[in-house]
Amino acid sequence: MGNIIRLLYKECCKPSTSDDYDYNGTGSLGHHGVSATTVGVSALAQDIFNFDITSQVPAGLSKHVVSSKKAQANWYRKLLEAWREAKPPPKTPEDASRLVIRTLKRHQKADVEGLLAFYGLPLPHTLVQVTVGVPTSLPEGVKFELHTLPVDAKAIPDGDGLTVYVSTADSRESSCVPKEVQVAAVKRSKARTQKNYQLADELHQKIIDAGYRVVHLQGDEEVLARKYRIRFRGIDAPESKMPYGQEAKAELVKLVQGKCVTIFVYTQDRYGRTVGDVYCNGMFIQELLLKKGCAWHYTAYDKRPELAIWEKEARAKRIGLWAASNPEKPWDWRRDRREGR
Repeated sequence: MGNIIRLLYKECCKPSTSDDYDYNGTGSLGHHGVSATTVGVSALAQDIFNFDITSQVPAGLSKHVVSSKKAQANWYRKLLEAWREAKPPPKTPEDASRLVIRTLKRHQKADVEGLLAFYGLPLPHTLVQVTVGVPTSLPEGVKFELHTLPVDAKAIPDGDGLTVYVSTADSRESSCVPKEVQVAAVKRSKARTQKNYQLADELHQKIIDAGYRVVHLQGDEEVLARKYRIRFRGIDAPESKMPYGQEAKAELVKLVQGKCVTIFVYTQDRYGRTVGDVYCNGMFIQELLLKKGCAWHYTAYDKRPELAIWEKEARAKRIGLWAASNPEKPWDWRRDRREGR
């Protein structure tokens, strides 16, 4: 049994080779060599592994739960078996939370929620079920589809927008790369080979000014890519300086950082941003943000009834921005700032 749990622990907690990587090579690894968003999963896996060896529950857990240590040991025996049988083992906080809730469903609510809080895992009422997958054909009104390179967390300014890059090897992009960008990219590559980094940087700046970038992926791989500023269609998240603005941004970072996304593009707004529906790992990101209470349904620009339903669900649960009694609407906040109120 110990060898099995040790293997599952390593599989769950090993550093990601893609999901936690950013363009600048700094990554986002937290404690134990895992990403900051999976520290709770790592800690739970480690404690289950330790329980298998020592039969001891973690110190400090009793401050978070109401049952005795004998009862706590019974939980960890059940979690040990559930973790062993999980295929694949939980890798995200949501996965780990669901495993705990499912395994301990007959136990006291205070104990289950206390155990989740001890590991910083999502509580039952905050978990959401995704109902919309990636469309198999282009929805009505879609002008084109984008398939991006992994998203850099630094390119996410708030909870309803991000900057992405699409490889010029993409069939849609390859035919429209400006000649001067192609020439600059070739000259930059030669300059770097000759270790003339000053010239290489000047050429790269020329590429950037034209709306492109040489993106560094893992290892020595470089990709010439086109820049797109994306505005999420149909939602409006709190601005970064508003209450819950930073939390909404952090949730979006957690969902897409280091991952490739698919965007169905509908239009361009007055600020030159590409407006579209965003999907990541088969999940509709607008749905998740609305259900997690990270955004409003932007009814002035989008009348889709499902968005209204998802916002209503979050309101009813009083999660995210809806925990406040009367949260200010982002569009009202922006109008007041424009008018100097």
